[in-house]
Amino acid sequence: MNNILFVASECAPFIKTGGLADVVGSLPQALKQYEKQEVRVILPLYDEMDEKWKSQLDYLGSFDVELGWRTQEAHIFTLTYDQIIYYFISNDYYFSRKGIYGYYDDGERFVFFSHAVIEALKHIDYKPQILHGHDWQAGITIALANILQPVQDMKTVFTIHNIKYQGVMPLDIYEDFFNLGREHISGMEWDGMLNCLKSALFHADKITTVSPSYAEEIRNPYYSEGLHPMLIDRKADLVGVINGIDTREYNPSSDPALFVNYRSARSKKKENRMKLQKKIGLSFEEDRPLYVIISRLVEQKGLHLIQHILDEFLEQDIQFIVLGTGDAEFEGYFSDLAHRYPDKAAALISFDEQLARQLYASADFFIMPSKFEPCGLSQLIALQYKAVPIVRETGGLKDTISPYNMLTGEGNGFSFANYNAHDLLNVLNYSLEIYNNPSEWQKLYKNVTKSQFSWKDSAHQYVTIYESLSRELVYG
Repeated sequence: MNNILFVASECAPFIKTGGLADVVGSLPQALKQYEKQEVRVILPLYDEMDEKWKSQLDYLGSFDVELGWRTQEAHIFTLTYDQIIYYFISNDYYFSRKGIYGYYDDGERFVFFSHAVIEALKHIDYKPQILHGHDWQAGITIALANILQPVQDMKTVFTIHNIKYQGVMPLDIYEDFFNLGREHISGMEWDGMLNCLKSALFHADKITTVSPSYAEEIRNPYYSEGLHPMLIDRKADLVGVINGIDTREYNPSSDPALFVNYRSARSKKKENRMKLQKKIGLSFEEDRPLYVIISRLVEQKGLHLIQHILDEFLEQDIQFIVLGTGDAEFEGYFSDLAHRYPDKAAALISFDEQLARQLYASADFFIMPSKFEPCGLSQLIALQYKAVPIVRETGGLKDTISPYNMLTGEGNGFSFANYNAHDLLNVLNYSLEIYNNPSEWQKLYKNVTKSQFSWKDSAHQYVTIYESLSRELVYG
């Protein structure tokens, strides 16, 4: 039996800002299908967490956490959800705030959390053989687990969800945050700064990231955000495992958010689209394909490419809807676009989970031309709701979407390689050509309905990683 403890800053359904929460929420559910794997999860207890969950918490106790020269008190709570045990670390000073990120002392907050996780292992009735940290917020946990060995022979796994975010702080705060000898600074320092992500890369027994292509890309200076020397050095311990999605949660045949539930019937998708367009005030045109973007409105998502060519593409007989919030530049651009094309475009500058699902269910095409994308969950959700993805060939987009080929009838979407606006326009025009060819569209749509990215295969790869570490313990 492998006892595995996930360490993360967010987890669905308790607290969520993005895909990290979906992964930390759904992967343990997939792993529990394996008899010899028991997974538990430990998280910060944020004030933002819904009262629905807070009311179910059981108090386990409190303990002191030494943070450099000062002491902070931590409280630990637990609850069981869907047969998984979750622990929550509470501290009013660090976590009783609006939102969960974006504070000047985020580094200190998650260094405290890492210390508290290590200390909590003395106070819970669970001794993990494997500590699995997720993203920079858990990076120091991995380092401390290696240095302090709070559980004898415990192994560590660290998953990079997005290397862009590293948890970087001035190096001179080391003594303020750690009661450790200075010999450990080198394992946490990078480019003259204390770097939480680098700390995990240095100390972890195994490193994973969220797609095979991204595992290759981050060894390249263009994608690595400066950490490629470390990743090249750890190449033998780095594995790319594509994320899955919870197909119970994202299921158009049972999703209560939809106007009309369906399995794969295109007529039901059109019925959803008609009701959605009535709801948002966009005219319903049955034969016009609907292209959508559901995204954070930031540069990473390839929106500068969209800006260059969308006016030209809207000359075609199509409709377009964007849903999301983000940079003022993109919010303003899409709002202006919708004003100029009132019968063809709509800009929903907000984020609403129900509306997002209604858009997936209504769309013919889902556009995701990311500059980089470690894995991406949106294109997988689009496939579940039978919307054809149009993506750039990077990271997990490259690993999950294969371009449609008219000669062979293979492919579950459309893709382009170069980060170039007219390459995107060409593939958008090609997608419209296929849509207007009923026999080709039927082949492509059939391929989309067969595409499955549940957690089953990915969970099996993680089990293989965990068991390889367990064998190391047995055989040395």
